[in-house]
Amino acid sequence: MAKIKPFKAVRPTRDKVSLVASRSYQTYTKAEIEARLNYNPFSFLHIINPGYKYEHKINGKDRYELVRNRYLEFKEDHIFIQDKKPCYYAYKIVNREGHVFSGIIAAASTADYEQDIIKRHEDTIEYREQIFKEYLKTTGFNAEPVLLTYPDNKTIANIIKVTQAVRPEFEFTTTYRDTHYLWLIHDDKTIKTIEKEFESISTIYIADGHHRLASSYLLSNEMKSESEKDSYHFFMGYLIPESDLRIFEFNRLIKDLNGLSKEEFLVKLDTYFRIENRGKTLYQPSKKHHFSMYLDGDFYSLFLRSIYNFNSALDSLDTQILYKTILEPILGITDLRNDTRITYCHGKNSLVSIKAKVDSGEYTVGFGLVPITVDELKAIAEAGQTMPPKSTFITPKLRSGVTIYEF
Repeated sequence: MAKIKPFKAVRPTRDKVSLVASRSYQTYTKAEIEARLNYNPFSFLHIINPGYKYEHKINGKDRYELVRNRYLEFKEDHIFIQDKKPCYYAYKIVNREGHVFSGIIAAASTADYEQDIIKRHEDTIEYREQIFKEYLKTTGFNAEPVLLTYPDNKTIANIIKVTQAVRPEFEFTTTYRDTHYLWLIHDDKTIKTIEKEFESISTIYIADGHHRLASSYLLSNEMKSESEKDSYHFFMGYLIPESDLRIFEFNRLIKDLNGLSKEEFLVKLDTYFRIENRGKTLYQPSKKHHFSMYLDGDFYSLFLRSIYNFNSALDSLDTQILYKTILEPILGITDLRNDTRITYCHGKNSLVSIKAKVDSGEYTVGFGLVPITVDELKAIAEAGQTMPPKSTFITPKLRSGVTIYEF
């Protein structure tokens, strides 16, 4: 039984939302950040990067305090307002390819995470959890929802459809040409129906935001003695049906062949793969357990041999197969998170990028994969296992500062 509840979001005024909303800080180049900070006084980047005018870099709790101060200033200047009544928020994104993501922004329970009702499929890094937990505790708000997915539900889908039949509270298009819409759901009867429907759902899956949820859970545990502060035991989530989720592959680039010659490397690959040289033509794998490889100016197809054993859901993942048959035993890459010899790239043009980076000499070999499916993601979560790092690139990607959850 999943527990979600409405909350009083802090959000930009209708006329300023397009100026406030920002991508994740790490996705901007230095030039883009400077341009927005210099020419857009309403950007949420002013809140999360509060010390850019200071001569020395400010980190840790001092920085978090500045974030809190800038946030309060946005409220004082009425750039942000807070809804007077707890609401759910129907949210729709239409991306530049025309795919539609529709779901509900709500407060979800950290207890559900603890009790494995909300299931994960990725490992988290402890120091990152601790850093973001301290950030949440000091700033007192969370501005980017965790992306959650649930089995398709006709009642919830109909509520969202009816809600979206009227003019949205927000409608804005980003420079990435994604259009965002937000509607308020404040009718008591509808709110109760949504709560009841989610109570009938036995499992919800984390799609994106594992560290944010883990940090919220740590904060919830720390604040258990303050039982009256119920808000600490919830976090902001964007819940979308499984059929809306889009998963893309993360391809791999490796700097060297671990001391092997090209011929020696190909001989070792032959143990687990049928290898075919495809020449100069871009080769994109189209089936599970098939891989593409770019090496020394040529593309190769790698078809997994039947000698490989599938003992678990994890063993069947292509990212795990690549790790267990090539990256670890042949190329000597054991730490996928920290080894500087490997990097990852995603997106529909990533094979072109792989070719360019190998041809330039920056990397020696690249591998292309097919995307992991929602069913595979669920199977990993159900088995209590975790995928190798960078196994999935999941959309939609959410904007910060559109809805804010206050503790």
